[in-house]
Amino acid sequence: MAQISPDRIAVSTWSLHRLLGETYPHDLTTSEVGPMQETYGAGEESLLGLPSVLANHGYHRLEIVSFHMRSRDPIYLAELRDQLRIANVRLQTLLIDAGDISHPEHGARDQAWIAGWIEVANELGAENARIIAGKQKPTRDALDRSVKALTALADGNSGSSVRLVTENWFDLLAEPAHVHYLLDKLDGRVGLLGDFGNWGGPDKYSDLKSIFGRAELCHAKASFLDGDLDEADFGACVALAEEAGYKGPYTLIFDSEIPGEWNGLAIERDFIKSFGI
Repeated sequence: MAQISPDRIAVSTWSLHRLLGETYPHDLTTSEVGPMQETYGAGEESLLGLPSVLANHGYHRLEIVSFHMRSRDPIYLAELRDQLRIANVRLQTLLIDAGDISHPEHGARDQAWIAGWIEVANELGAENARIIAGKQKPTRDALDRSVKALTALADGNSGSSVRLVTENWFDLLAEPAHVHYLLDKLDGRVGLLGDFGNWGGPDKYSDLKSIFGRAELCHAKASFLDGDLDEADFGACVALAEEAGYKGPYTLIFDSEIPGEWNGLAIERDFIKSFGI
């Protein structure tokens, strides 16, 4: 095709956290949503209003970070789902952004907490729910605790249209061998969301290429310096993903003071399109 399909471009609420302003930090000891904090100021838009704004900017896939949700009340969830439907925006992923199922002491607690958020993903009609595989050092015991917990979460979500995925993130999955070990043990029960920005070092590109053949989703995070896109790094990441056979959507991740959130997202989107994929 001449250019990347718009259906392969998504936006995360993380990229619009200055626009949204408010967050609702998680407390893993309760299923209640925490009190509002103006983490990035008062904000200019609510999460309920975001789908129509997103559509007006030409985006029709959205990922919502769990700490951007002010309520888990069924009425609020139904209203958010309606706003997504009216704006013709697909809820690609609910990013469950806390918990450590690999923790030897708190893993069971966090697993139960995450299960509650998977229920939220189902109520919202999300296509995917991203779970953190764990934050412990990648010992065999920690990896196996994660496999056991992820398997149980997948069992609990059996029959749902929501696909569970995890991410190459934190110490547990800080290198390809551990990602492959986990996914092999899970035998397709849980998928992979590959993130460009979570790994670094001299082997960053070869490491990412090693896992992107298995990725179903991608966080396409780019770096900006004085408002200018780091084209060399971002281009290398997009190229390695395509070379590895990645066929999923690219979720634009922007986190810089300049050139502004919508402008930064447009720069990332247009750069990906320039590949003529």
